[in-house]
Amino acid sequence: MTSPTTPPLKGLLFDKDGTLVDFDLTWGPATYEVMREMAAGDEAAFRLLAELNHFVVEEKRFLRTSPLVAGTSASYGHLWAQALGRENHPDLHAEMDRRLREWGLKSMAPIGEPLAVLAELAADGYRLGIATNDAEASALVQAEAMGLVPHLDFVAGYDSGHGEKPEPGMVLAFARTIGAEPHEVALIGDSTHDLHAARAAGAVAIAVLTGPAERETLAPHADHVVDSIADLPAYLRRLAAAG
Repeated sequence: MTSPTTPPLKGLLFDKDGTLVDFDLTWGPATYEVMREMAAGDEAAFRLLAELNHFVVEEKRFLRTSPLVAGTSASYGHLWAQALGRENHPDLHAEMDRRLREWGLKSMAPIGEPLAVLAELAADGYRLGIATNDAEASALVQAEAMGLVPHLDFVAGYDSGHGEKPEPGMVLAFARTIGAEPHEVALIGDSTHDLHAARAAGAVAIAVLTGPAERETLAPHADHVVDSIADLPAYLRRLAAAG
């Protein structure tokens, strides 16, 4: 779905997993290792973790129904607590975040060439940011590893104090940071959580098809749909030219 009334944009806010980073290739191997570590040799606990996380152990990948696809450690931490026989407590969530950050960096698989795309968009005058339901520290280390940090004005995770997607807080905080109105900002993401966050904030919703959701799922909630972020520079130039 393409909106004929998209305003001139000042800022572009990117989801991370499924948009900049391949979710399956990054978090499948990483989560496998973290579950192994935290189960500490207890095979029954490991298998229960995999079951509760909708994780296919033999293929090191998630089913699309997994709570990890769009959730946060705070939202699915109770499942890990159940499997590991631990208290569902912020300390557990922090340990999960730390271990996932370390392993996620080791297995990180960017989608295409995010640095080249963001550099081109920055050269076109856009202010850029990242909004993810991952932890902020994880987003920062992955952004740094991809060389993106010099082009970013804003990085927020679920624990940055702005709430989590699909709430609008991250989008509104980005708009404030760059001195823009929400309608002058677009959120680019691969899930309905991203698109709902954009709509709730009054921002432009741009869907990419590099995550688990298909066009038919995303299009009704998006103002624009592109195949990947690689298409954005040319697509946005055409929008701007069309007025």
